[in-house]
Amino acid sequence: MRETIEDIILRHSQRGMQVLRPYLPADFAKKAAEQILSWEKSTVLLTTGFYVAGFAETDGPSGIYVLATALRTLGYRPVIVTDSFCRGFFEPYDFEVVYVPMDADDTYFDKLLAKYKPVGMISSERCGINAENDYANMRGISIKEHTAPIDKLFAMHGSIPTIGVGDGGNEIGMGNLRDVITEKLSLVPCVVTVDTLVIASVSNWGAYGIAAYLQKLSGWKIFLTSDEVEDFLGKTVEIGSVDGITHERVTHVDGFDGTVHREILDALMAAAT
Repeated sequence: MRETIEDIILRHSQRGMQVLRPYLPADFAKKAAEQILSWEKSTVLLTTGFYVAGFAETDGPSGIYVLATALRTLGYRPVIVTDSFCRGFFEPYDFEVVYVPMDADDTYFDKLLAKYKPVGMISSERCGINAENDYANMRGISIKEHTAPIDKLFAMHGSIPTIGVGDGGNEIGMGNLRDVITEKLSLVPCVVTVDTLVIASVSNWGAYGIAAYLQKLSGWKIFLTSDEVEDFLGKTVEIGSVDGITHERVTHVDGFDGTVHREILDALMAAAT
């Protein structure tokens, strides 16, 4: 049987995402792309940025960069919502960025939604509040004081369609599988839900998978090359980002080096075309 995009983004699984796969539709990434293509061509809010050892980790921003580029090519207006640890990552590529303060409250997010009136919201590798009312990393350590509460946007979204990408259990959207994560992975899960959840071995790969489907379904050439993505990743490391596993300032993502990263991107490019 031919490998699907969902199969590709779940290669090298090390953190239990294959355990969660039976609880989602078989074509979960395709459904996310189909949802995006159903939206009016207007503003889409995208969020990422996961605090690790004083920096944003390398997983998350690259995926949002690929998705935001795809959305812009398709005629949407992507606006990236993050916090100060991702400062400077996206502006060189002419994306509008909103930096949310650590003490942002519901009123702040009400104003944000009123200003941008998004037709959809997408999160990739963004920590969300968990069942213990905390923001925690994969080691269970609280990062609440370093995490702007951007998940509130997804908790108070009303009728705005939402998509979440995650690879562990503590990310926005994993609330969809809250009970399964608690039982099968023995983790304290994020409780914030989304309309469409995408899981992957690495969240970047999940976002890439959505972009690959956007190209496949739309017929537009929107998927970036491995070189383009690696260039972006390298620039974030120069500015200040670290591998989420090793905490080193290198162009690795969740412990995977560039060889694996390129393998996934090249396979997705082939699947998209």
